Amino acid sequence: MEIKIEPFGLPSLSAERPLVIAGPCSAESEEQVMEAARGIAARGIKIFRAGIWKPRTKPGGFEGVGEIGLGWLKRVKRETGMYVSTEVATRDHVFESLKAGVDMLWIGARTSANPFAVQEIADALKGVDIPILIKNPVNPDLELWVGAIERIYMAGLHRIGVIHRGFSSYDKKIYRNQPLWHIPIELRRRMPSLPIICDPSHIGGKRELIQPLSQQAMDLNFNGLMIESHCNPDVAWSDKEQQVTPEALFDIISRLVIRNEHQTTESLEELRRQLDTIDEQLFELLAKRMRISREIGIYKKEHNMPVLQTIRYDEILKKCSAMGEAMDLSVDFVKEMIKEIHEESVRQQILIMR
Repeated sequence: MEIKIEPFGLPSLSAERPLVIAGPCSAESEEQVMEAARGIAARGIKIFRAGIWKPRTKPGGFEGVGEIGLGWLKRVKRETGMYVSTEVATRDHVFESLKAGVDMLWIGARTSANPFAVQEIADALKGVDIPILIKNPVNPDLELWVGAIERIYMAGLHRIGVIHRGFSSYDKKIYRNQPLWHIPIELRRRMPSLPIICDPSHIGGKRELIQPLSQQAMDLNFNGLMIESHCNPDVAWSDKEQQVTPEALFDIISRLVIRNEHQTTESLEELRRQLDTIDEQLFELLAKRMRISREIGIYKKEHNMPVLQTIRYDEILKKCSAMGEAMDLSVDFVKEMIKEIHEESVRQQILIMR
């Protein structure tokens, strides 16, 4: 399907990068929303975000204040002049948000993974001209993401953008959600005019990771950022570890380096950033390898097998040495690396055997 994206069309928004959308994870009270909004507006941010309905992984958690919070967004709009946005997951959410005059809606990661839910929202939006942002599905499935975009587009909405918030993973990792940058990069290749907003709050899961992730998004020529900002993050009712104060938000934005998108040579800093990304991936792969080693240890224990199997180790060492040599890696380096990894794997399995 050919997708022809139109500009967001919100007046007074600069075409310069980055477009910033900021506000608390959840609207908790009218006072909290207004304090956060005033602090954010004072830093020049034009679009305010707040979760009115909050889908939670397990029941019993704070699931948002509901419709009453839409009145608070109306007050934000009236008193600060900012545009307001919120997440919708059902037909009723759409109707109530439109009735309240919300300027921009987004579809969350759990919802975008469900074609039935996306279609329900698309049907509710038919005949409406409003900017819609679509977060990537929780699982790393580009076609599912594209399908959600197409469903909204076929409903007649052409002011569409996407939010890259990272992908869930079972394994322990540095980030809350794995960036898997190659997926939004491929989406950009397929749909060059599609605005891509990065959500470093949900990717990182920790406030100290927001700035470097924001910079990486800018280096990848993303169009904007959605950053969670709370007037008092430490007492936030949801996701407090990944929210920043308006002051910290301004510092993050001020420190961004917006590079010339037509630049054809990479700087040393950019190459180092690539190394940092690869290092993070290496550690995540090592953690995954050790998890599998522990599963092997369980199998050996259940079948009364010894932990150390010399023949298997010799096979791994020979195979990896050959691969390393073919990739211009020192054989001594490869052998030492495999030795250390094997020793840690054995240690993990011995712990299982106890």
